[in-house]
Amino acid sequence: PGGHGVRLDGCTYVGADVSPHFDSLLVKLTCRGRTFPEAVARARRAVAEFRVRGVATNIPFLQAVLEDPDFMAGRLTTSFIDERPALLNRRSGADRGTRLLTYLADVTVNHPNGPAPNIGDPRQKLPPLPAQAGAGKGRPNRLQDLVPGSRQLLEERGPAGFADWLRRRGPVAVTDTTLRDAHQSLLATRLRTEDMLRGAPYFAGMLPGLLSLEAWGGATFDVALRFLKEDPWERLAALRDAVPNICLQMLIRGRNTVGYTPYPDEVAVAFVKEAARTGVDIFRVFDALNDVDQMLPAIKGILETGKVAEGAVCYTGDLASPAEHLYSLDYYLRKAEQLVSAGVHVLCIKDMAGLLRAPAARTLVTALRENFELPVHLHTHDTAGGQLATYLAAIEAGVDAIDGAMGPLAGSTSQPSLGAIVAATDNTVRASGLSLASIEAFEPYWEAVRRLYRPFDSGSGAPTTRVYRHEMPGGQISNLRQQAIALGLGDRYEMVEDLYAEANRILGNIVKVTPSSKVVGDLALYLCGANADLGEFERDPARFDLPDSVIGFLAGELGVPAGGWPEPFRAKALEGKTVPIREPDLPPEARAVLADPQSGPQKLRQVLNALIFPGPNRDYEEAVRQYGDLSVLPTSAFLYGLAPGEEVEVALGAGVSLYLAIDAVGEADERGFRSVFCRLNGQPRVVTVRDRSVKDSRPRGERAQPDNPTHVAAPFAGAVSLTVQAGDRVEAGQTVATIEAMKMEAPITTSLAGTVERLAVPGLASVEGGDLLIVIRPE
Repeated sequence: PGGHGVRLDGCTYVGADVSPHFDSLLVKLTCRGRTFPEAVARARRAVAEFRVRGVATNIPFLQAVLEDPDFMAGRLTTSFIDERPALLNRRSGADRGTRLLTYLADVTVNHPNGPAPNIGDPRQKLPPLPAQAGAGKGRPNRLQDLVPGSRQLLEERGPAGFADWLRRRGPVAVTDTTLRDAHQSLLATRLRTEDMLRGAPYFAGMLPGLLSLEAWGGATFDVALRFLKEDPWERLAALRDAVPNICLQMLIRGRNTVGYTPYPDEVAVAFVKEAARTGVDIFRVFDALNDVDQMLPAIKGILETGKVAEGAVCYTGDLASPAEHLYSLDYYLRKAEQLVSAGVHVLCIKDMAGLLRAPAARTLVTALRENFELPVHLHTHDTAGGQLATYLAAIEAGVDAIDGAMGPLAGSTSQPSLGAIVAATDNTVRASGLSLASIEAFEPYWEAVRRLYRPFDSGSGAPTTRVYRHEMPGGQISNLRQQAIALGLGDRYEMVEDLYAEANRILGNIVKVTPSSKVVGDLALYLCGANADLGEFERDPARFDLPDSVIGFLAGELGVPAGGWPEPFRAKALEGKTVPIREPDLPPEARAVLADPQSGPQKLRQVLNALIFPGPNRDYEEAVRQYGDLSVLPTSAFLYGLAPGEEVEVALGAGVSLYLAIDAVGEADERGFRSVFCRLNGQPRVVTVRDRSVKDSRPRGERAQPDNPTHVAAPFAGAVSLTVQAGDRVEAGQTVATIEAMKMEAPITTSLAGTVERLAVPGLASVEGGDLLIVIRPE
């Protein structure tokens, strides 16, 4: 520090004599001013500007003294410090720059997502905003700068009036899914908030005629915490500010909220109310097995908020086929009738896998509109490539709203192209009214954004009619491929698809959407990884260590499937199994927060995050503790790190920016650590990170003998946790360990009764498939 009125004594200088006991960190700081408050202000600024790394200092103590009101007033005695022990307990402020550099250094060294794609900044592809949207003035988040849209209509008419308007308007309404289902289906849900916020004002300014933006819910909540290290609530609030004129829509899984298992009713109600307060206008509610009873708590919460409840019926099978006896037209009409009785404002056909063909769409939409007064909203995925025809057939039948996505994030496992929808309906009585020119101008930005996420891009290179066989939801296809790769099954993905169809058949031909689709996917991955014989598996499933999600499903955790239980498979699979308890008991303190109307948003969100996703929430909080707010990093730097000599500007707030750069990476030492030479605002920093590509010197795990029944082996690669100790007595079929990989959990059991002779791995360990875990001494 320095400047007018600031003097430093004790600092060395070039050419100074340094004695053996010279303390280069001992400095006297003297600040003066025309008044005492002015002198204190200079001292506070100067103390804050000291930068000392690697050792403890008295800087926090001095800052506490300078902020004390008695000190500011000059009321000082020799016992000033003794009377204020808290002065000694103040923690040093967070060094945001160094923490962010530590993260960037780690990513630069370890390349978790491979090399950075050679593309320009997507922001350069953004078109100019219309004058009325505040072009040249930054983000057009002021309502007075925008054309009023659906959100103002909802505020004016209320949810019932809004639904009546949607039912009676002539043009087909369109929901854009780019910010939620499109990237969930194509990019494994990895789209970061930064890239959404870059584009959000353009939806508001150029496409104000959209019915809604689907921008939240589904898998985005989980992935934001688990992989992107972002707070999903902050994303929702930021999007609300950026798009004040268009309804924001979310996908909610009934009692599961945004999780994979059911929660107590008060959790669903509290979640809905906080989402509505933060910015959601339209809630699309569904249940994995179309069990309307499981949707009622969420619907109840929505109705109490004054927002729109859109009740979804999940579509599967082919109701136009004479061979379809289970998922018939009568089945869907019964489900719709239950939703109408529950009080929803809009009916939705949720076609997750793109199985709804044009003839079936015409039949189903016509029947729903003839039997009910509510508007009908159709959602589909274009996996097989024919869903624009499905949309046109539905529009002819009178469908009120449909879903689409910006072209570069459309098609394949995502929704049909928004531009194609507009072009197909222009110059007809049901023209959408959206500007095709605006869509064309906006598409290059999303094309550049998609290239940024190349490592996660699992969209099919071409349409595939295999979906009509395996019936996998579009939102699951990209995630399942990533799971298969992580489990070492990437080269056998077609086998995983085939086994997905077989798993669905074995489980009773169920509706497949999160979380029921996860059950089918977990079973398919397990069968592939274990090289299981299907005939043997169906005859004697008790011999296999089924994933927890499969056991929970067969135990009725998700409800009863439409076709009933697959017997005797179910009874055999559950024989001797301990069914996990999935609905968590609410801790008293959490229940108190949910029940208290005075609970602040921050406390309520923390409780909801911890209840719904305890593991990912802990990961997120640990990342924040270690690295700070990673959402401020540009996407390229967040995913790929920095090239030598590259510098990025990181905006921390209005008028506050950091300039971060990496100059060079040193050689790995014998432990695999590298020194990374960085710059923070032009000043040098050295960060040490572990290079995980350097071969680990630890011995490889001991391999189990496949034909030795006394050996308990890991069924696949993952994180294993042992539940027994050496010397414990175990029964045949007892769980002796659990294993987790890519959100799939499974128990590991022993086929022998006896005593645990030895443990081949520590209590917690990362293992490969086939590694020896435990040796059993038989009775």
